[in-house]
Amino acid sequence: MLIDGYDTLLLDLDGVVYLGSHAVPGAPQALEEARGRGVRLAYVTNNASRTPAAIAAHLRELGAPATAEDVVTSAQAAARLIAERVPPGANVLVVGGSGLRMAVRDQGLRPVSTATESPVAVVQGIAPGLSYGLLAEGALAVRQGAWFVASNRDSTMPTGRGELPGNGAMVRVIAAATGVEPVYAGKPDPPLHRESMIRTGARRPLVVGDRLDTDIEGAANAGVDSLLVLTGVATAADVLTAAPRHRPAYVAADLRALHLPYPEVRDGVCGGWRARWHDGVLPVSYKHLRTH
Repeated sequence: MLIDGYDTLLLDLDGVVYLGSHAVPGAPQALEEARGRGVRLAYVTNNASRTPAAIAAHLRELGAPATAEDVVTSAQAAARLIAERVPPGANVLVVGGSGLRMAVRDQGLRPVSTATESPVAVVQGIAPGLSYGLLAEGALAVRQGAWFVASNRDSTMPTGRGELPGNGAMVRVIAAATGVEPVYAGKPDPPLHRESMIRTGARRPLVVGDRLDTDIEGAANAGVDSLLVLTGVATAADVLTAAPRHRPAYVAADLRALHLPYPEVRDGVCGGWRARWHDGVLPVSYKHLRTH
Protein backbone atom coordinates (compact mmCIF):
# COMPACT_ATOMS: atom_id res chain seq x y z
CA MET A 1 0.00 0.00 0.00
CA LEU A 2 1.14 3.56 -0.62
CA ILE A 3 0.97 4.33 3.11
CA ASP A 4 3.34 1.48 3.99
CA GLY A 5 6.72 2.73 5.12
CA TYR A 6 5.44 6.01 6.59
CA ASP A 7 4.74 6.59 10.26
CA THR A 8 3.11 10.03 10.02
CA LEU A 9 0.87 11.87 7.57
CA LEU A 10 1.41 15.64 7.49
CA LEU A 11 -1.91 16.69 5.99
CA ASP A 12 -2.95 19.99 4.50
CA LEU A 13 -6.61 20.81 5.18
CA ASP A 14 -8.53 22.76 2.53
CA GLY A 15 -8.49 20.85 -0.73
CA VAL A 16 -7.25 17.67 0.96
CA VAL A 17 -9.52 16.85 3.92
CA TYR A 18 -12.33 19.30 3.18
CA LEU A 19 -13.58 21.75 0.59
CA GLY A 20 -15.11 24.72 2.34
CA SER A 21 -17.74 23.36 4.72
CA HIS A 22 -17.83 19.82 3.29
CA ALA A 23 -15.50 16.86 3.65
CA VAL A 24 -13.74 15.63 0.53
CA PRO A 25 -15.52 12.37 -0.40
CA GLY A 26 -13.78 9.41 1.22
CA ALA A 27 -11.31 11.54 3.20
CA PRO A 28 -12.64 10.94 6.75
CA GLN A 29 -12.80 7.20 6.17
CA ALA A 30 -9.28 7.11 4.70
CA LEU A 31 -7.93 8.98 7.71
CA GLU A 32 -9.72 6.69 10.18
CA GLU A 33 -8.21 3.70 8.40
CA ALA A 34 -4.75 5.27 8.53
CA ARG A 35 -5.05 5.87 12.25
CA GLY A 36 -6.25 2.30 12.67
CA ARG A 37 -3.02 1.15 11.01
CA GLY A 38 -1.06 3.02 13.66
CA VAL A 39 -0.11 5.98 11.47
CA ARG A 40 0.07 9.35 13.23
CA LEU A 41 -2.12 12.10 11.73
CA ALA A 42 -1.02 15.73 11.83
CA TYR A 43 -3.11 18.46 10.25
CA VAL A 44 -0.65 21.11 9.12
CA THR A 45 -2.11 24.43 8.04
CA ASN A 46 -0.90 27.86 6.96
CA ASN A 47 -4.10 29.35 8.40
CA ALA A 48 -3.14 31.25 11.56
CA SER A 49 -6.57 32.68 12.37
CA ARG A 50 -8.10 29.74 14.27
CA THR A 51 -6.90 27.88 17.35
CA PRO A 52 -5.94 24.18 17.12
CA ALA A 53 -8.99 23.31 19.24
CA ALA A 54 -11.33 25.11 16.83
CA ILE A 55 -9.74 23.43 13.82
CA ALA A 56 -9.98 20.00 15.46
CA ALA A 57 -13.64 20.57 16.32
CA HIS A 58 -14.36 21.46 12.69
CA LEU A 59 -12.60 18.30 11.50
CA ARG A 60 -14.59 16.13 13.90
CA GLU A 61 -17.83 17.70 12.65
CA LEU A 62 -16.84 16.52 9.17
CA GLY A 63 -16.16 13.00 10.45
CA ALA A 64 -12.35 13.15 10.51
CA PRO A 65 -10.46 11.93 13.59
CA ALA A 66 -8.78 14.91 15.26
CA THR A 67 -7.78 16.43 18.58
CA ALA A 68 -6.17 19.81 19.22
CA GLU A 69 -2.84 18.00 19.65
CA ASP A 70 -3.12 16.72 16.06
CA VAL A 71 -3.16 20.27 14.62
CA VAL A 72 -0.02 22.21 13.71
CA THR A 73 -0.42 25.80 12.53
CA SER A 74 1.77 28.49 11.02
CA ALA A 75 0.88 30.58 14.08
CA GLN A 76 2.64 28.03 16.30
CA ALA A 77 5.67 27.99 14.01
CA ALA A 78 5.85 31.79 13.99
CA ALA A 79 5.52 32.02 17.76
CA ARG A 80 8.33 29.50 18.28
CA LEU A 81 10.58 31.47 15.92
CA ILE A 82 10.04 34.59 18.00
CA ALA A 83 10.41 32.81 21.36
CA GLU A 84 13.79 31.46 20.29
CA ARG A 85 15.04 34.99 19.63
CA VAL A 86 13.54 37.22 22.33
CA PRO A 87 13.50 37.14 26.18
CA PRO A 88 10.73 35.19 27.96
CA GLY A 89 7.67 37.32 28.64
CA ALA A 90 8.57 39.86 25.96
CA ASN A 91 5.83 41.93 24.33
CA VAL A 92 4.85 40.82 20.82
CA LEU A 93 2.48 42.91 18.71
CA VAL A 94 -0.03 40.52 17.15
CA VAL A 95 -1.51 41.66 13.84
CA GLY A 96 -3.98 38.80 13.55
CA GLY A 97 -6.63 36.76 15.30
CA SER A 98 -7.17 34.46 18.27
CA GLY A 99 -5.09 31.60 16.87
CA LEU A 100 -2.03 33.82 16.62
CA ARG A 101 -2.53 35.40 20.04
CA MET A 102 -2.88 31.99 21.69
CA ALA A 103 0.25 30.68 19.97
CA VAL A 104 2.24 33.68 21.20
CA ARG A 105 0.91 33.24 24.74
CA ASP A 106 1.67 29.49 24.69
CA GLN A 107 5.33 30.31 24.02
CA GLY A 108 5.52 32.40 27.19
CA LEU A 109 5.29 35.73 25.38
CA ARG A 110 2.86 38.61 25.95
CA PRO A 111 0.59 39.55 23.03
CA VAL A 112 -0.04 43.30 22.71
CA SER A 113 -1.88 45.46 20.21
CA THR A 114 -0.09 48.83 20.12
CA ALA A 115 3.39 50.05 19.25
CA THR A 116 3.42 52.16 22.43
CA GLU A 117 3.84 48.94 24.46
CA SER A 118 7.41 48.56 23.09
CA PRO A 119 7.00 45.19 21.36
CA VAL A 120 10.23 43.40 20.43
CA ALA A 121 8.52 41.66 17.51
CA VAL A 122 5.52 42.01 15.22
CA VAL A 123 3.80 38.84 14.02
CA GLN A 124 1.16 38.99 11.30
CA GLY A 125 -1.41 36.41 10.25
CA ILE A 126 -4.71 36.57 8.39
CA ALA A 127 -7.83 37.25 10.45
CA PRO A 128 -11.40 38.27 9.62
CA GLY A 129 -11.90 41.99 10.15
CA LEU A 130 -8.19 42.83 10.30
CA SER A 131 -8.23 46.61 10.74
CA TYR A 132 -6.25 49.51 9.34
CA GLY A 133 -5.54 50.57 12.89
CA LEU A 134 -3.83 47.29 13.78
CA LEU A 135 -1.85 47.30 10.53
CA ALA A 136 -0.74 50.85 11.32
CA GLU A 137 0.40 49.83 14.81
CA GLY A 138 2.36 46.98 13.26
CA ALA A 139 4.05 49.34 10.80
CA LEU A 140 4.96 51.77 13.59
CA ALA A 141 6.49 48.97 15.66
CA VAL A 142 8.53 47.63 12.74
CA ARG A 143 9.80 51.16 12.03
CA GLN A 144 10.87 51.33 15.68
CA GLY A 145 12.99 48.18 15.23
CA ALA A 146 10.63 45.30 16.11
CA TRP A 147 11.42 42.04 14.32
CA PHE A 148 8.81 41.36 11.60
CA VAL A 149 7.50 37.78 11.28
CA ALA A 150 4.57 36.60 9.13
CA SER A 151 2.66 33.35 9.50
CA ASN A 152 2.69 32.59 5.76
CA ARG A 153 3.15 34.08 2.31
CA ASP A 154 -0.05 32.82 0.59
CA SER A 155 -1.34 35.70 -1.54
CA THR A 156 -4.84 34.23 -1.71
CA MET A 157 -7.02 31.83 0.26
CA PRO A 158 -9.87 29.68 -1.06
CA THR A 159 -13.44 30.31 0.12
CA GLY A 160 -16.91 29.36 -1.01
CA ARG A 161 -17.08 32.73 -2.80
CA GLY A 162 -13.77 32.27 -4.58
CA GLU A 163 -10.17 33.30 -3.93
CA LEU A 164 -9.88 36.10 -1.35
CA PRO A 165 -6.77 38.08 -0.32
CA GLY A 166 -4.53 35.97 1.89
CA ASN A 167 -1.89 36.83 4.45
CA GLY A 168 0.76 37.33 1.79
CA ALA A 169 -1.32 40.13 0.31
CA MET A 170 -2.00 41.75 3.68
CA VAL A 171 1.67 41.57 4.66
CA ARG A 172 2.44 43.90 1.76
CA VAL A 173 0.78 46.75 3.69
CA ILE A 174 3.38 46.73 6.48
CA ALA A 175 6.23 45.75 4.14
CA ALA A 176 5.44 48.61 1.75
CA ALA A 177 5.04 51.12 4.58
CA THR A 178 8.33 50.18 6.25
CA GLY A 179 10.55 48.76 3.52
CA VAL A 180 11.07 45.69 5.74
CA GLU A 181 10.36 42.17 4.48
CA PRO A 182 9.13 39.67 7.09
CA VAL A 183 10.53 36.28 7.96
CA TYR A 184 7.89 33.72 6.93
CA ALA A 185 6.96 30.74 9.10
CA GLY A 186 4.44 28.80 6.98
CA LYS A 187 4.70 26.48 3.99
CA PRO A 188 6.81 26.29 1.85
CA ASP A 189 9.32 27.84 4.28
CA PRO A 190 11.07 25.50 6.75
CA PRO A 191 9.73 26.66 10.17
CA LEU A 192 6.29 25.01 9.86
CA HIS A 193 7.81 21.69 8.81
CA ARG A 194 10.21 21.91 11.76
CA GLU A 195 7.25 22.64 14.05
CA SER A 196 5.49 19.55 12.68
CA MET A 197 8.54 17.39 13.39
CA ILE A 198 8.87 18.73 16.93
CA ARG A 199 5.20 18.13 17.73
CA THR A 200 4.82 14.71 16.09
CA GLY A 201 8.24 13.12 16.52
CA ALA A 202 7.84 11.75 12.98
CA ARG A 203 10.69 9.67 11.58
CA ARG A 204 9.18 8.77 8.19
CA PRO A 205 6.65 11.48 7.34
CA LEU A 206 4.60 11.79 4.17
CA VAL A 207 3.40 15.28 3.30
CA VAL A 208 -0.06 15.30 1.70
CA GLY A 209 -1.30 18.42 -0.07
CA ASP A 210 -3.14 19.91 -3.01
CA ARG A 211 -0.85 22.85 -3.86
CA LEU A 212 2.45 22.53 -5.67
CA ASP A 213 3.82 25.89 -4.51
CA THR A 214 3.24 25.37 -0.79
CA ASP A 215 2.68 21.73 0.22
CA ILE A 216 4.88 20.03 -2.37
CA GLU A 217 7.60 22.68 -2.44
CA GLY A 218 7.65 22.65 1.36
CA ALA A 219 8.19 18.88 1.35
CA ALA A 220 10.98 19.26 -1.21
CA ASN A 221 12.64 21.93 0.93
CA ALA A 222 12.50 19.54 3.91
CA GLY A 223 13.76 16.54 1.92
CA VAL A 224 10.71 14.34 2.58
CA ASP A 225 8.27 12.50 0.31
CA SER A 226 4.99 14.09 -0.74
CA LEU A 227 1.64 13.03 -2.15
CA LEU A 228 -0.37 15.42 -4.30
CA VAL A 229 -4.12 14.78 -4.26
CA LEU A 230 -6.19 16.16 -7.11
CA THR A 231 -9.11 17.28 -4.94
CA GLY A 232 -7.99 20.89 -4.54
CA VAL A 233 -5.98 23.48 -6.44
CA ALA A 234 -3.46 21.57 -8.58
CA THR A 235 -4.47 19.54 -11.63
CA ALA A 236 -2.78 16.67 -13.43
CA ALA A 237 -1.78 19.11 -16.16
CA ASP A 238 -0.04 21.27 -13.54
CA VAL A 239 2.05 18.28 -12.46
CA LEU A 240 3.18 17.58 -16.02
CA THR A 241 4.64 21.07 -16.35
CA ALA A 242 5.84 21.50 -12.75
CA ALA A 243 9.31 22.75 -11.90
CA PRO A 244 11.53 20.19 -10.13
CA ARG A 245 10.86 21.69 -6.67
CA HIS A 246 7.11 21.29 -7.29
CA ARG A 247 7.17 17.60 -8.26
CA PRO A 248 5.59 15.20 -5.75
CA ALA A 249 6.73 11.65 -5.14
CA TYR A 250 3.14 10.47 -5.67
CA VAL A 251 -0.01 11.75 -7.38
CA ALA A 252 -3.49 10.41 -6.59
CA ALA A 253 -7.14 11.27 -7.10
CA ASP A 254 -7.82 11.56 -3.34
CA LEU A 255 -6.84 10.26 0.09
CA ARG A 256 -8.33 6.83 -0.55
CA ALA A 257 -5.22 6.09 -2.62
CA LEU A 258 -3.24 5.83 0.62
CA HIS A 259 -4.65 2.36 1.10
CA LEU A 260 -4.10 1.12 -2.46
CA PRO A 261 -0.97 -0.22 -4.14
CA TYR A 262 0.82 2.57 -5.98
CA PRO A 263 1.52 1.63 -9.62
CA GLU A 264 5.13 1.06 -10.52
CA VAL A 265 6.23 3.88 -12.78
CA ARG A 266 8.83 3.57 -15.50
CA ASP A 267 10.38 6.62 -17.09
CA GLY A 268 7.90 7.89 -19.65
CA VAL A 269 5.53 4.91 -19.25
CA CYS A 270 2.76 4.27 -16.72
CA GLY A 271 0.28 1.49 -17.34
CA GLY A 272 -0.95 1.96 -20.89
CA TRP A 273 0.07 5.62 -20.94
CA ARG A 274 3.22 6.92 -22.61
CA ALA A 275 4.64 10.45 -22.58
CA ARG A 276 7.69 12.12 -24.06
CA TRP A 277 9.05 15.64 -24.33
CA HIS A 278 9.98 16.84 -27.83
CA ASP A 279 10.65 20.37 -29.10
CA GLY A 280 8.62 22.04 -26.36
CA VAL A 281 5.63 19.71 -26.81
CA LEU A 282 4.55 16.90 -24.48
CA PRO A 283 2.71 14.23 -26.51
CA VAL A 284 0.70 11.86 -24.27
CA SER A 285 -0.76 8.68 -25.71
CA TYR A 286 -2.82 5.74 -24.51
CA LYS A 287 -3.31 2.77 -26.82
CA HIS A 288 -4.86 4.34 -29.94
CA LEU A 289 -5.73 7.68 -28.29
CA ARG A 290 -3.25 10.52 -28.68
CA THR A 291 -3.47 14.09 -27.44
CA HIS A 292 -1.19 17.12 -27.21
